[in-house]
Amino acid sequence: MTPAAHPFGDPQTVEVAPDASDPAVVHVTWKVGAADDLTLLGIHLGVLPEDRVMLDGAIEYDDGDAALVQQATEVHAYLLEHVEVAAGGRDCPGRVEASGDLIADGADLVFTCPQPTAVATLTVSTLTDLHPAYRTLATGPDGQHQVYGADAPTHDWALGATTTTAVDSTTTSGTGSSAALQIGGVLGAVLLVALAGTLVARRRRRATPTTPNP
Repeated sequence: MTPAAHPFGDPQTVEVAPDASDPAVVHVTWKVGAADDLTLLGIHLGVLPEDRVMLDGAIEYDDGDAALVQQATEVHAYLLEHVEVAAGGRDCPGRVEASGDLIADGADLVFTCPQPTAVATLTVSTLTDLHPAYRTLATGPDGQHQVYGADAPTHDWALGATTTTAVDSTTTSGTGSSAALQIGGVLGAVLLVALAGTLVARRRRRATPTTPNP
């Protein structure tokens, strides 16, 4: 029985940043959303036993799962397979520089590109192999943000001084409804739509003739 994923809880997150001293280096910090996601990942990678999966697909969780999974070398290999950086059409080799509490602190991945780069292409497909509804909320320099998902796994990030012009930081694509409500840029759009609806309603009320009282 395939384990049941829980992609509608706290989302996983990614933070993208340039290196302070080497413009060819890109830093990516990945954090999982919740402890039950780590349990699912641990079963998927063989770190936790398959008998945790019940006959109906439900998962038996344990408080110690997170510690076991985050210490496993299989997780490092998984992250380097599902978090990728490229620049100028060339792949940037990566390594896991630090990995602790994957919920609170996350794993720090370092990618070294063939040459200094002002724009890096980051592909994130973590957990979408467990369930396509998983989303990753990503942030970068100068307020850039993106929602990654199975239908939108790749995005360009501006890392140089011309961040605001090199990449349209307000554009997101392929966002799911569950993740859209968790990101500030999309929330702003929702508020604008609500405001527009209010103005239209007011105009309609003003345009409707009133019947005088007898």
